[in-house]
Amino acid sequence: MLSLKSMTQVDTELKKIRHSLAHLLAIAVLNHDPNAKLGIGPVIENGFYYDFLLSKPITNEDLADLEKKMKKNILSGLSFTGETLKPLLARERFENQPFKLELIDEFVSEGKEITAYTSGSFTDLCAGPHVENTKEIDPEAFILTTVAGAYWKGSEKKAMLTRIYGVAFASKDKLENYMKMLEEAKRRDHRILGKELDLFTFSPLVGSGLPLWTPKGTIIRELLNTFVWELREKRGYKRVTIPHITKKALYETSGHWEKFSAELFRITTRENDEFALKPMNCPHHTQLFARHKRSYRELPVRYAETTMVYRDEQSGELSGLSRVRSITQDDAHVFCRTSQIKDEVFAIWDIVDEFYPVFGFATEKIRLSFHDPNAPEKYLGSETTWKIAEDTLRAIAKERKAVFFEAAGEAALYGPKIDFLTKDALGREWQIATIQLDLNLPERFNLYCVNEENKEERIVMIHAAIMGSIERFLVPLIEHLAGSFPLWLSPVQVSILPITSAHNAYAKEVSGELLNAGIRAELHDENETLGKKIREVKKQKTPYYLVIGEKEMSGHTVTIEHRDGRKNKTIDLKTFIDEMLLEIRDKKK
Repeated sequence: MLSLKSMTQVDTELKKIRHSLAHLLAIAVLNHDPNAKLGIGPVIENGFYYDFLLSKPITNEDLADLEKKMKKNILSGLSFTGETLKPLLARERFENQPFKLELIDEFVSEGKEITAYTSGSFTDLCAGPHVENTKEIDPEAFILTTVAGAYWKGSEKKAMLTRIYGVAFASKDKLENYMKMLEEAKRRDHRILGKELDLFTFSPLVGSGLPLWTPKGTIIRELLNTFVWELREKRGYKRVTIPHITKKALYETSGHWEKFSAELFRITTRENDEFALKPMNCPHHTQLFARHKRSYRELPVRYAETTMVYRDEQSGELSGLSRVRSITQDDAHVFCRTSQIKDEVFAIWDIVDEFYPVFGFATEKIRLSFHDPNAPEKYLGSETTWKIAEDTLRAIAKERKAVFFEAAGEAALYGPKIDFLTKDALGREWQIATIQLDLNLPERFNLYCVNEENKEERIVMIHAAIMGSIERFLVPLIEHLAGSFPLWLSPVQVSILPITSAHNAYAKEVSGELLNAGIRAELHDENETLGKKIREVKKQKTPYYLVIGEKEMSGHTVTIEHRDGRKNKTIDLKTFIDEMLLEIRDKKK
């Protein structure tokens, strides 16, 4: 087992390899297109990429040739040497590279050091680090994967560049294991399974990023939402309902109009009043709390609502259910006193710990998402307010004995967060539930309670989403389970398959008794062979299917077959129903 120190060393060495490969990719591209303009080439999870403005197009078909050029340079033993450049020399060195000149100007204005690394005849603006010599790189341990488009600096107002992605590991074996995982990930892709299982669809007439939920998909959504609500109801939450639009004034007061304006869908009425589709629910919920004066004896006040919110995401960033424009948040807000923060956060944490293991997810790792003190313009409130909120969450995480790390720049605009991270069946990490501590919106909306001394006391808000959003949660859930939902969550729990039409009447009777017991059953009495019926229910990943023939009909029994290949058994229908109801009630995985 690697120690933490040795793991960090391995990490650092791998980053050096990947960063060096990004430079070798740039060399290969310049060999293909000497007029190419260079963007950036950072290390990313599992690999690297480099952005180019090309005069000769590169497609996926060209990647093998680029790889060949890179391997040749690896075997030639190129060395990497770094140097610090004065601004004037840096501009001279990169006079034909406009994107590099733009970066140099930024570094100068920010007072940053300008460094460059040279390998052979190629020099790049770069902070390093790199391998000392390319012979440290296994030439069989990387692969170029895709060519994509990417805006310079992520802005659609800037040039569209060609981005070439690669993956890289320390050895060929590790690369091969990763590529096998990618193949399995493709098989589990929620976009493919969502279509095959008929859960959701997208329509060009409705618009990108606006999923339409089928009857089967809607069953799953409602069951998940009900489960979360049951956990909240036990802890004193009350349901509320708010409209989907609001006047501009609400978001001006909350700060969203200023800080979040690019993602707002805006509406102008016939009388020229400006409204917006809600991108989140918290400002509306403040007005429910503020509808009358509150005594300290009323607190905490806990509101919960599952509702759609809408965000004007860029079309190029939309992807299946991962990034959508209509987002169903399982949202909750707690209005409480400072002295109540810990107990309320712990109660929400308990919900998270009860919800996720049902699906086989462990929430072992916690990210404390804090603000970036170097970019105060992104956030509401003062540095003092942020310090108080962040110190509070840090103390809570320590008292909970959580394994956590801190991430600057990951906070919401109004407060720091506890973000829960989990891994799926393929070992991929996902951010799931979140708890956010907000000292800013209560101040902006003047939310208070009347305390024991009959004085106004500023309260705090806690924002909590257990699934984050139903759409976002279904991505790791579908892919983790490979579409094989547990019995309680499956849209169809049992399929009934009569062998011939002579068995249809009893099959219909079985179906009726299952439906009467509250079990979601589907009768397949179409004129098809039994083999074809079985193939279809297996494709739909139905947990159980019952084969009905002469033996079952005469004995008033059912023969149970299971999608996981468990041994078939024949039992009476009532016993089967009782077993099913018990499994559903217990939410067994």
